[in-house]
Amino acid sequence: MSGTDRHYLRYVALGDSQTEGLGDGDDIVGLRGWADRLAEQLVRHSPDLRYANLAVRGRLAGQVHAEQLAPALALQPDLATVVAGVNDLMRPRFDADEVAGHLEAMFAALTAQGARVATLTFPDMTRIIPIARPLGSRITALNHRIRHAARDHGVIVAETSHHPVVTDPRLWSQDRLHAGPLGHQRIAAAVAHALALPGSDDSWTHSLPPESPPPAGWHAVHGELRWAAAFLGPWLGRRLRGRSSGDGRTAKRPNLLPVRTMAGTGQCGTGQCGTGQCGTGQCGTGQCGTGQCGTGQSRRQATETTAPKRPERARTAVRLRPQCRRHDLCTCLK
Repeated sequence: MSGTDRHYLRYVALGDSQTEGLGDGDDIVGLRGWADRLAEQLVRHSPDLRYANLAVRGRLAGQVHAEQLAPALALQPDLATVVAGVNDLMRPRFDADEVAGHLEAMFAALTAQGARVATLTFPDMTRIIPIARPLGSRITALNHRIRHAARDHGVIVAETSHHPVVTDPRLWSQDRLHAGPLGHQRIAAAVAHALALPGSDDSWTHSLPPESPPPAGWHAVHGELRWAAAFLGPWLGRRLRGRSSGDGRTAKRPNLLPVRTMAGTGQCGTGQCGTGQCGTGQCGTGQCGTGQCGTGQSRRQATETTAPKRPERARTAVRLRPQCRRHDLCTCLK
């Protein structure tokens, strides 16, 4: 059966911050991300689709395997996406075979249960973060192993690594570690194209219109220093303390829920507003981006009727983090 003939009922996304949606929205108004965007495209042709997102920022491939595979299998997906390994790339003791082994184990378990599985290859981060040049060979090695494991288990691969546009800075958030809204849109389009979904094409590979030349000389150096202070420094600090941006976090959408398309409306998350849960269902303040959730209720109004109230301390903690809004440090890698 071709991709254009398939209809999906249960889509489950496994992964880390990229699949969770960091860089596309924030912890105040809610995260969207490429997996949410893919779900919106799927539901146009599979109106009965339900979607769960088990991804949690900061997770290594082994943690995704240990923490997310069993819940994913319990949801019995007929479509699953598995994307992990970037966090491993930046660890001193990176082992491409070990990372690929975790990915292959997830590919094998999900396909054995009957799910169609998709994954993707990773872009050359050294073109986005010049100081990451030592990671170039690691990325090449991991992508090679991803392709090999995918081939062995009939997994669909979105080959994002081949196309120059994927390293265009305009597709990335300020931290250069997570895709921005346009980047998440392109990733969703790439996976949709790999799955041969109706209406998908290769337009996601097309370059953006030319822009003015990037800063050079002292201006470029100053920009790198500002980036290091705002993003690299906090990331290194967490590493030294043995901390992760995902500590204490759980999946934003652990259960299969209906999806309603809303691309371009500026409303909540994935458009999942009619059930009393806006988008991710975890938007920090309990308010959707526009204050309108499709039912005429604000997120706070909708969720108060369907879920227990969060402790006042948790809401206060969110309000007292202006630095996240100012520097987008919430999206610093892991």
